[in-house]
Amino acid sequence: MSQDKVSLLRDPSVGVSTSSDNRNYDSVEQQPQVQEANVQIDSSPRRFPQYVAALTATLSALSAGAVLGWTSPILSEIEHGNFHNISVNDNQMGWIGSFVTLGGMTMCIPTGFLCDLIGRRKTLLLLIVPFATGWSLILFSNSIVMLYLGRLTTGMAAGASCVAAPLYTSEIAQKEIRGTLGSYFQLMVTIGIFLAYLSGKFLAPMAYTIFCAALPVVFVVLFAFQPETPAFCLRKGLYDEALKSLVRLRGPCHNNEAELAEIEGALKESVESTVSLSHAFTKRANVKAFVIAFALMFFQQFSGINAVILYTSDIFHSAGVDLDANTAAIIVGAFQVVATFLSSLVIDKVGRKILLFISGLVMGLASLFLAAFFTLKTRVSIDAVVLNEIGFVPIVSLCLFVVVFSIGLGPIPWMISSEIFTPEIKSIASSAAGTFNWFLAFLVTKFYLQVKHGVGEDSTFYAFSITSILAAVFVYFMVPETKGKTVEQVQEELER
Repeated sequence: MSQDKVSLLRDPSVGVSTSSDNRNYDSVEQQPQVQEANVQIDSSPRRFPQYVAALTATLSALSAGAVLGWTSPILSEIEHGNFHNISVNDNQMGWIGSFVTLGGMTMCIPTGFLCDLIGRRKTLLLLIVPFATGWSLILFSNSIVMLYLGRLTTGMAAGASCVAAPLYTSEIAQKEIRGTLGSYFQLMVTIGIFLAYLSGKFLAPMAYTIFCAALPVVFVVLFAFQPETPAFCLRKGLYDEALKSLVRLRGPCHNNEAELAEIEGALKESVESTVSLSHAFTKRANVKAFVIAFALMFFQQFSGINAVILYTSDIFHSAGVDLDANTAAIIVGAFQVVATFLSSLVIDKVGRKILLFISGLVMGLASLFLAAFFTLKTRVSIDAVVLNEIGFVPIVSLCLFVVVFSIGLGPIPWMISSEIFTPEIKSIASSAAGTFNWFLAFLVTKFYLQVKHGVGEDSTFYAFSITSILAAVFVYFMVPETKGKTVEQVQEELER
């Protein structure tokens, strides 16, 4: 080991004590006796710094969640022209919601390239630019065009965070807690949506918008103190920076040089095996990984989660519970937060595959019960008393649907994309999957109401039920378990 690396590990600035005992003793007998045989150094890596780094990085996802949830609490205010005196019709209101997904779609692939060019940390910090620009356009808008541009720009920031934040958390985490840290992204998105719903109920439209606009500032201030990922530093040949980063994340007592050598070996192997993107997809494992990532994104968006959220107030009302739309949305948002948090606690113990399978299967059954309820309500002449007696069915179905989505199909598709691709195609493949997800979100957001009016409420949920059950079948036969496995082990499994 070179002298400069030794001095780095012993440097007080990274938390290793180098001070010597300079006290004077009158005799040898007075000097403290070192019992070396009884000294045991805990070399296990510290986890707390990794949790902090992941949480601060995914505050970008919390900011993205606020962008997604912003329209819901002030929907009626915008429609009645009470926000900046801008009057909008139903079609324009649909575009105000949809421009966010279009913005997210345009930024996923460029963000992947930017992460490889300037680093994961700097890319995340640069998100303040589109966040601040977009919210400023919304806050000072005097026309529908400015609202469109504001939503498009904040959507670009949200889409970029979907790539950069999971990539950052996957590269700073030791494999034993990689799943937990990876689930923080979806958890923070749900918290951001919940905060938007909650604050929107109690704040005036302008104060509410300012609150949402302040969240990215909090993210940048807190995340600015976190290190770059060791893997990116090694890619750029910055060994000392990589070691400092690892010491920050694992602690000074951990065998950081050994782990860094392991990361460096994996990167060298990746560089030596680097081929063109087209050639990379001649490998069976990469093709299967690509299919898995895209399929999970499809099942996530077409599971019906957006429809369930849209129908929350109607479902509560049909069940005889008199709640306004904002209160119903807050209840659903709270369920999402709690369930996603519980998922983060068990995902590294239970595994990804079983949670995905349970999620798809139970969501399919919950959607089936919701569809049957709407059939009884709209297509069958059923007594109002009987309908009222079974009013608990849609409530239970909705809550169950939201809970199982939040433990499986919600967080895991984003996480698994960073676990099944080899390093040479991870950035571009994950970005492409993210772009596909945002495109599907645009289709659902923009055209769901037309489909619902065309085929009926119950038929829509029957379709969602079939899609969710197909997701469970796909997971059972196609998706490998990635818990506690390296990329190489996952790739070997995909080659079979």
